[in-house]
Amino acid sequence: MTARYVALLRAVNLGATRRVSMPRLREVLTERGHGAVRTHLASGNVLLESPLPEVELAADVSAAIAEEFSLDVPVVVRTAQELAAVLAADPLGHVATDPSRYSVTFFPEPPAPERVAAAPSAEGGEYALRGRELYVWLPDGFQASAMGSWKWDRILGVAGTNRNWNTVRKLVELTR
Repeated sequence: MTARYVALLRAVNLGATRRVSMPRLREVLTERGHGAVRTHLASGNVLLESPLPEVELAADVSAAIAEEFSLDVPVVVRTAQELAAVLAADPLGHVATDPSRYSVTFFPEPPAPERVAAAPSAEGGEYALRGRELYVWLPDGFQASAMGSWKWDRILGVAGTNRNWNTVRKLVELTR
């Protein structure tokens, strides 16, 4: 059975290095048998249909990038339904007034409970961890907030990839 997914690539096209051509990536993923492949923005958001389960799909997309672009790029995958649930959950929606300063970090698996319990108190914003997603609201922006520079992968022991609320909304819209 084929499912609709969003593959979120970590740390691509952020500068002159780690460049991944989205048009070429679409071609490569289509050649690998995935359907309805499309991208949103150059920051590594891929919408596609695949019969593979989530973990295998993440590995396949990562392998395709390694083979085609010689880059080791972690990939986090969510089904269209899971992504819609992230948007619907919106635990900080009651305080987040600017979607460009509200974001979600997507993890491949939930952080260990002991790491979550040891996470520091919010500074200059708020955060909420819900399963495999970390919602972060920084009213003064990432640059002006101490919390904006926190290394969440070190704090929580698992690496993820971050998208602002506008991008999350758009990805949900594109999966419908």
